[in-house]
Amino acid sequence: MSAAPETLQLVLTWSDWLSLFGHFLLLSLMSIGGAISTSSEMHRFLVEQHHWLSQEQFNAAIALAQAAPGPNVLFVALMGWHVGMNAGSPGAALFGVLVSMVGIMTPSTIITYTAARWGHRNRELRAVRAFKQGMAPVVIALLLSTAWILGSSVTQLTQDAAAGWRLVLLAVAAGLVIWRTRLHLLWVLAAGALLGAFGLV
Repeated sequence: MSAAPETLQLVLTWSDWLSLFGHFLLLSLMSIGGAISTSSEMHRFLVEQHHWLSQEQFNAAIALAQAAPGPNVLFVALMGWHVGMNAGSPGAALFGVLVSMVGIMTPSTIITYTAARWGHRNRELRAVRAFKQGMAPVVIALLLSTAWILGSSVTQLTQDAAAGWRLVLLAVAAGLVIWRTRLHLLWVLAAGALLGAFGLV
């Protein structure tokens, strides 16, 4: 069993919390395809720029939220929780959840509701159809950037290039299985968990 994610010791001011909230507000406007598509920018902001999360905490938040039932946007709540716990208390952790979730949900929810109503009323317009088709490559590119960050972190954490290549091969194999078969996604997740438990990836 893997060790718990490393905990950092932070001192966050009100301006730091406001910066976190504002950044998640902006990310919400970019979250075409869901909040997961903005995780590469979350990584840059939280891990690389401010060091409010460790790489292990970032990976664990995404992995746990993806494996758990419910909406995958919950990984944002876990990131807020980790930022608050790194700041020193369960109260700060709950505040981190509130700041991150309100930030990531508010703009996108309002825009999605408004755009969905407009798009439904005007679904036969050529511009609406073109917009929907044009957004597909953007979503795919954002998801690929997320996969790249999560995959490359394995090599950084373990200093093992072979582990990085095994992870890339596993990701390609999983993508092909999902694309070409009707196998339920939970079976693919279970297979990945078993391979990780036995230390193969």
